[in-house]
Amino acid sequence: VDVVALNVFASWCVPCRAEHAQIEAMAELDNVLVVGLNYKDRPEAAIAFLDELGNPYAALGGDPDGRVALDYGVYGVPETFLIDRNGIIRARYAFPILPSNLEQQVLPAIQQIAGET
Repeated sequence: VDVVALNVFASWCVPCRAEHAQIEAMAELDNVLVVGLNYKDRPEAAIAFLDELGNPYAALGGDPDGRVALDYGVYGVPETFLIDRNGIIRARYAFPILPSNLEQQVLPAIQQIAGET
């Protein structure tokens, strides 16, 4: 794995639902490990969300009070961070990842980060 993609999401977040297929596509890449941080949500709601749409996350953490997200500078959901092998955040997307920006921004950034590690 060359890149960890940390996706901050919530079951109540409409744009999170819109980006979910792209998060799943990222999880299918051989060099990317996708992890989720469930933001200000109830665990049972997050589980229902993932049961409905599919669970692309290799690991999932809960952040019911938003403290972890605050440490990352998150100010809304969804947000996705690309983290290199050294634990350095190399890219931040403070918007939903849709098909167009997946192709034009996120995948090229993953390729660049992977090529440098």
